[in-house]
Amino acid sequence: MKADRLEYEGFRNLKAGEFRPSEGVNIVYGDNGQGKTNLLEALWLFTGGRSFRGARDGEMKGFAADKAALRLEFTAEDRAQEAAITIQKRRAASIGGIPQPSPSRLAGRFCAVVFSPAHLSLIKDGPEERRRFLDAAYCQLRPGYIASLSEYSRTLAQRNALLKNARQTGARPGELLDVWDDRLARIGARLLLARRAYVRKIQPVAAAIYDGLSAGRESFSIAMHDDGGEDGMDSGQAAARLLERLRETRYADLAAGFTTAGPHRADLLVQIRGLSARSYGSQGQQRSAVLALKLAEASVLREVTGEQPVALLDDVMSELDLSRQDYILNHIHDWQVFITCCDPGAVRRLDGGRAFRMQDGILTPDG
Repeated sequence: MKADRLEYEGFRNLKAGEFRPSEGVNIVYGDNGQGKTNLLEALWLFTGGRSFRGARDGEMKGFAADKAALRLEFTAEDRAQEAAITIQKRRAASIGGIPQPSPSRLAGRFCAVVFSPAHLSLIKDGPEERRRFLDAAYCQLRPGYIASLSEYSRTLAQRNALLKNARQTGARPGELLDVWDDRLARIGARLLLARRAYVRKIQPVAAAIYDGLSAGRESFSIAMHDDGGEDGMDSGQAAARLLERLRETRYADLAAGFTTAGPHRADLLVQIRGLSARSYGSQGQQRSAVLALKLAEASVLREVTGEQPVALLDDVMSELDLSRQDYILNHIHDWQVFITCCDPGAVRRLDGGRAFRMQDGILTPDG
């Protein structure tokens, strides 16, 4: 998978133009506020997702533009493809010139993983961010998993409503709570086993990437912390263990008015040198940990789908020492990478690939 040519007009601060990247590493450098991240955002939209910056559709138009227009020529499944996006109040998309009912129909056509400074929340913030990472990554491998997530959320909401009512009124939910316990345990077992399977798959890949980033100086590991008991269980055993756990915490749940155990309370433990990356990692180590997880996500996706996603790395160089920067620039092989940075010195350390300067929304290739 690779982006061959991106055309843009009326998008953010970018002046109308085109971007012809190399098949390897592409560095886009320039001062802050020049449009570097906007370029990556434009590429990301072709994955069918929303802006990784949380922007609404209408906010991505240029200040005086009536609409924004993007067109991407890319190679996927060993053939040339084309997609287009227009943005007015909302986004509209076409594939091969054929209008699509929703921009989400682009999903699976052009695949990418993105790293931005906001993704440091994966390490710095609470368990919810890490669960969201696991679930989103697994959905790319098994799209049907999203149905299990939705079903679990609905069932959890029903059980919590019952617990809240019991807490407020003093009612005894009894058999009705048993029904929701059984359902929550059965659905929760699917989530638990899926997450554990994904962590087993991604752990050695992420560890190898982190080893490269740290030049072998630091160990890296991830592991699930959940209510599912020992590894190696089948779905029936996992459901039985979760049901047992729900029964153990029933009195605490009734007192609290919500469910205190289950997959919605799980966490992904991220450790560097055997210590919590969240509690003890430096800024550079935390950034490296997130980068390792993101690049491992892309590698596992390639293993399963046969397509290597494009890597979009926004401001990835800051707070990394020179050896870690060198690994990113020169030791990520066989896939297309886009890197934004302020320091033009990174360009001089790039072996191969291409460099582009962004200034006032105008992209100019070096050389």
